[in-house]
Amino acid sequence: MSRSEQFIEQWLPIIGKSVIETFQMVGISLFFSVLIGIPLGILIVLTRPGQALQNKILYQISNLIINIVRSVPFIILLFFILPFTKIIVGTTIGVKGVIVPLVIYTAPYIARLMESALLEVENGVIEAYTAMGIKTRSIIWHVLLREARPSIILGLTISTVSLIGATAMAGMVGAGGLGDLAYRFGHLRYEVDVMYATVFILIILVQSIQSIGNRLAARLKKD
Repeated sequence: MSRSEQFIEQWLPIIGKSVIETFQMVGISLFFSVLIGIPLGILIVLTRPGQALQNKILYQISNLIINIVRSVPFIILLFFILPFTKIIVGTTIGVKGVIVPLVIYTAPYIARLMESALLEVENGVIEAYTAMGIKTRSIIWHVLLREARPSIILGLTISTVSLIGATAMAGMVGAGGLGDLAYRFGHLRYEVDVMYATVFILIILVQSIQSIGNRLAARLKKD
């Protein structure tokens, strides 16, 4: 049996399990981060000075919270909120135990990218709809979000790639996934082939997501 066949037979089930865990962490965390991050980004845009729902206090508080969370590196945030994670999901290890810190880390990031995307929409377009008596809710859905779709897709693509990197770091503290595989076997046990395989899979994963995001954004830009 060749070396490659031995590697596949020995490590393919373990690698496959780690890939599935990584997809679970990214998928679940991204879902909840989008549910929090997009409304938060819209809130920041609409409550800033000169906007339809301007509210100085609410804007400053939201802005401050986002800046504080984004200032903390993920690995530190992961340890810092361990008690909170334990309360929410009942555990601090495995896929389930890392969802809370991943969401807290990613949601403000998405909110900031959403803010940048929505601010690219020309004020003249918004003012025209406002002058026609269109409600703010309709302007958000039919103008802001529609016009900013390409930038939103690119922002979510960047967030997903960043989230993959965070799951790799989370693997070092028992979260599972490709990061855990690379750390336990590639680093601690000096299984170089496992480390190479993990890096290769992560490269393919990131490149695929980035390519899909770029193509989708380009297609929406033409519409």
